[in-house]
Amino acid sequence: MKTKTIQIDPANPDPAALAQAGDILRRGGLVAFPTETVYGLGANALDSAAAAGIFAAKGRPPNNPLIVHVADVRQAKRLAAAWPDAADRLSAHFWPGPLSLVLAKCPEVPQVVTAGGETVALRCPAHAVALGLIAAAGVPIAAPSANRSTGISATRAEHVLTSLEGRIDLLLDAGPTPGGLESTVIDLAVSPARLLRPGLVTPREVEAVIGGIEASPGAVDEPANAGVPRSPGMTERHYAPNTPLECGHDTRLRVSELCRQGRRVGWLTLTPPPVQPPAGLYPLEMPADATGYSAALYAALHTLDALRLDQIVVELPPLGNDWLAVHDRLRRAAARTEE
Repeated sequence: MKTKTIQIDPANPDPAALAQAGDILRRGGLVAFPTETVYGLGANALDSAAAAGIFAAKGRPPNNPLIVHVADVRQAKRLAAAWPDAADRLSAHFWPGPLSLVLAKCPEVPQVVTAGGETVALRCPAHAVALGLIAAAGVPIAAPSANRSTGISATRAEHVLTSLEGRIDLLLDAGPTPGGLESTVIDLAVSPARLLRPGLVTPREVEAVIGGIEASPGAVDEPANAGVPRSPGMTERHYAPNTPLECGHDTRLRVSELCRQGRRVGWLTLTPPPVQPPAGLYPLEMPADATGYSAALYAALHTLDALRLDQIVVELPPLGNDWLAVHDRLRRAAARTEE
């Protein structure tokens, strides 16, 4: 398969391009498209075989559920077996936007989409291309990030092609995605609601709308589907470059030590790097604010990973509610694979 790429305006997408992409989705194909978070790899969420194609293209394990992207609350309600008051309030406040809601699923949602679980994650994206594609396809779109499983999420078209060229039918290239990190996932199928994955909407913002929530990374369905995650992005190693990555606070000393050992090192730092870095050091200064850092993180990791370095060292940003998603992604990116 040769992957076709269509350049598309992020604000005013070409209806003909959207129609072509929508037709591919209706026929069971795969389309990578931009959202306000990262690029997604989309398939018809109501077609089991099409959704299974996502898992094949990404090399994704079948126990990792997909988020379903919808056009609006009305479409979301058709996919949920129950729609609690908290879902009304959160969708009214944050949709379209980077918040996914986990709810009991209706029978129409295939088991492959939910990894065999009885809940489905739903969100309405805040991107003209994504919303236009859902409308053109006429179906909800299941879409994880458009990259190989456990790898760095794609925030630019070239990131998508690096890992999925030849594995998908079409890529809609609308330039860099603005948010840079995946959506926040809130489980509303339990009480009290739980934070399953931090993202661009902070827990504090969610609590301002529905009251207190639990932080429960690693939550699984109980008890009949034990071991089935209720959200994507919950595996220990995720969002990871091929290059070994480590995080720390006193990174300047660590980077100097690695360079003295003759190692080729990529360095994400919050402080200005040396004007003339030593041989083998590839520093990138990151934004000091959480919003800017989130938008830049994956692109920076892709840049360093492409250099085939020996090590990537990341200076940890501050703690705090606004930085929760960044720390989550860095922790999972630094997790080691089992020997």
